[in-house]
Amino acid sequence: MTRDFGAAVTGSPDDPHEQARAAREQPLLLHSMAVFRELFETLFRCRDVAVVVEVGVESGQVSALYADLGATVHCVEPAPGDELRAVLDGDPRLNLVEGPSPAVLPDLPVADLYILDGDHNYAVVRDELAWIMANAPDAVVVLHDVLWPCGRRDSYYQPSPVAPRDAHPATTDGPTVWHDELTPAGFVGDGAYTVAERAGGPRNGVLTAVEDALDEAGDWRFQIVPAVFGFGVLARAGAPGTDAVFDALRPYTSSRLLAAMENNRIALYTRVLQLQYEAAARTEDATRLTETVNAQQQEIARLTSDLDRSRTENAARSRELQRLRDAPPAPPPAPDQELGAAVSNLGRALSARIRKTPESRP
Repeated sequence: MTRDFGAAVTGSPDDPHEQARAAREQPLLLHSMAVFRELFETLFRCRDVAVVVEVGVESGQVSALYADLGATVHCVEPAPGDELRAVLDGDPRLNLVEGPSPAVLPDLPVADLYILDGDHNYAVVRDELAWIMANAPDAVVVLHDVLWPCGRRDSYYQPSPVAPRDAHPATTDGPTVWHDELTPAGFVGDGAYTVAERAGGPRNGVLTAVEDALDEAGDWRFQIVPAVFGFGVLARAGAPGTDAVFDALRPYTSSRLLAAMENNRIALYTRVLQLQYEAAARTEDATRLTETVNAQQQEIARLTSDLDRSRTENAARSRELQRLRDAPPAPPPAPDQELGAAVSNLGRALSARIRKTPESRP
């Protein structure tokens, strides 16, 4: 019997934990382009890709993937960190381009493949697509985050380069699957980005930007692989390899299974975010309660010490009072010697005066 399980990791009766082991050994990539390696391999098979322009660089891991597939890669990142800079500098196939997109696109070679995973808002994506469609009409364009949460809601990396007139009112709260309102327990930017307060409407979201670009261009095709926030592929009808690309991607773009799994994934993901937020809030409450208890215990200890000292002082006073009560009466104080002498002298003087008085009469 022939058994073909495709790419599934099944294990065996002797090794029933192989799938679990493979799951825990791979990185937890909740929203990374690295999970799309198979799709990029498909794109490279369907048409020649010599130059890639990658807008929005993660850790450099995905940049190296494009290079491994045979392309020269220009990595556009407006503010690369030291770690990313070291990774890109260490690979001669990767060329760091410091600056915002789409402003830097005219300075780069025209690419065969553009990866747009930078600022996920209508204004930036719309300008990027306008430049690519006008200047690289034979290129394939891959856009990340064309589904929830950025498909119909702008996000703005901070500090945002988007002009105020092109941005919607934004907040630090984030969306969740479980209701339509934003919440601090949702998919928040933690200071890295803000999101539009309202979803939908004109000029709002990555997918809306793609749709408006398609309406204006007319002869471009677009499909979505409904996985990991949406993998969108855009190419001009009649350009080299376009038909082959979309034919090869059809099993992914038409997969209801993938769509159902993505909806389940974002539901679970946002539930975890909510639980993490609530756990952090409880931890903060517990920390504050602990601090309050510690302060009260210190105050109780201080009051107890004061009480013990007062009891000691009162006991000493009580013993002194009892000693005074138990002592014999004190003898009357001796008259003052000088006063006594004065009284004696006065008595003698009066006696002498009395004796002389009869003799002095006539």
